Amino acid sequence: MAEPHLPPPADLAWEDFLRMHMVAGTITRVEAFPEARKPAWKVWADFGPYGEKKTSAQIAALYSAADLVGRQIVGVINFPPKQIGPFRSEFLLTGFPTDEGVVLTALERPVPNGTRLA
Repeated sequence: MAEPHLPPPADLAWEDFLRMHMVAGTITRVEAFPEARKPAWKVWADFGPYGEKKTSAQIAALYSAADLVGRQIVGVINFPPKQIGPFRSEFLLTGFPTDEGVVLTALERPVPNGTRLA
């Protein structure tokens, strides 16, 4: 998916970055989400001291449920919950959109669940 040439994004203050909690978590459960408009999974992740949170993620094009359980991911955990059909999403699972589907943000090596991106 080639992005058109875009102007540079607006500068943020360091405080803006500090307000966003992007943390490591481990996927504990994945279920089908047949009610979703685009192919998606219901995903639960353990964020250590922040507890378990759930989300709807449009990652089914590239990842099976078996590929996901036990995988460490990066989630934004301080956005307000969002109702997606009959499901309430509690965090944003981060990734990169491609023509083939969303590629999850990967950690180079394991870190404790709840570790914040710096």
